[in-house]
Amino acid sequence: MHRLRLFSSSFIVGAAVLGCSALVLGAAPAAEKGGQAAMAVERGKYLATIMACNDCHTPGTFYGAPDFERFLAGSELGWVGPWGVVYAANLTSDPETGLGKWKPEQIAMAIRSGNRPDGRQLAPAMPWLNYSVLTDADALAIAAYLKTLKPVKHAVPKPLPPGETPNGPALVFPPPSAWDAPRTGTPK
Repeated sequence: MHRLRLFSSSFIVGAAVLGCSALVLGAAPAAEKGGQAAMAVERGKYLATIMACNDCHTPGTFYGAPDFERFLAGSELGWVGPWGVVYAANLTSDPETGLGKWKPEQIAMAIRSGNRPDGRQLAPAMPWLNYSVLTDADALAIAAYLKTLKPVKHAVPKPLPPGETPNGPALVFPPPSAWDAPRTGTPK
């Protein structure tokens, strides 16, 4: 009888411990998810830094004085090449002029594929081909970080087709030399 009481008591204590553990563990995924989200944002910040997003997307950077009050808010410095004239986009969370309405998956897709949600292809000035090898986790981490940026209302100029002249300052890519020109036909 004594063993039965000891077994029953142990069973009850064990059940109570398991029940409490279940309650604690039930809360753990939410806390863990918050921690994982914060880690993703930090990873995204790190990646955006080493990938030099600031260089093109923050005004003043090419002039030696990046304006961190308008960090990643886009630039009005045109990039002129065979693609026409393009401008570095506003990457802040502004819903009207930035990425505020984009879903993280859409941002990740644009970074990796060069395709915006509206179907427009990003110009070669945006090194998306280099970024196409990012893992899903890294591309989504960058998106998570960009979604945390303070919104800055700034509509960059619209892209211009080839042959049109920009209205302001621009970096002009010269025509390629014979060595650098794209090859036509089948390589030998």
